[in-house]
Amino acid sequence: MVDVYSALTESLDAGAYWRKLKQRLIEEGSEVVTFCHELKLEAPDGKLRGTDCANTEGVFRIIESIPSPKAEPFKRWLARVGYERVQEIEDPELATRRTRALYKAKGYPHGWIEKRMRGIEIRETLTDEWQKRNAGGDREYAILTAEICKATFDMTQKYKGLDRENLRDHMNDLELILTMLGEATTTKFTKDRDSQGFPKLKVDAKDGGDVAGRTRKDIEQRSGKKVVSKENFKLPEVRSFAKN
Repeated sequence: MVDVYSALTESLDAGAYWRKLKQRLIEEGSEVVTFCHELKLEAPDGKLRGTDCANTEGVFRIIESIPSPKAEPFKRWLARVGYERVQEIEDPELATRRTRALYKAKGYPHGWIEKRMRGIEIRETLTDEWQKRNAGGDREYAILTAEICKATFDMTQKYKGLDRENLRDHMNDLELILTMLGEATTTKFTKDRDSQGFPKLKVDAKDGGDVAGRTRKDIEQRSGKKVVSKENFKLPEVRSFAKN
């Protein structure tokens, strides 16, 4: 939090500024301080000391309480994003158009964007089925998704040098198509078998991924080339990989 206040205020002592503001917020009964958690981080003297930290959501919430001109652009941006979200609730098609525009602004080619958008629809259909069939929560969804990906490509995010990025945003055309095949097939198996609960859904995920995986292997055998590429969209020299 001291880093945030150092960047967004004119205070010569960001630490003192934060402590004073935190005390005022506590006295006012504000919930903002609850977004902060004390973690032990290395201090300038090399020792581990308790430091107020917040995640992205917490930082945004706290920025709203900073009375500084430097914070105003962030507040305006948060207000605009909130307004856009309300618009999307009223007209879901707006979200689709904005997603397309975002990918276009990042430099993705038109054909890739259309495949990605179709993939999003297939993914949502699958997760809707998981939700109806008591898959659990986000953690279980991640496990099921990894099961499909492993069976389809025998790879994880690490293969493309990724960390927290969305793997699909770094796939080429054929990788996207095989991902759609694996997830659409998983959805079909889940519906046909009327699977209920995480263990059975995991079997469906592996079987769906296996179908896409066999297709991948067939392509590789007939073409003599690997389908899976280590290229990602992070590096400027491979920004055109989605066209290949």
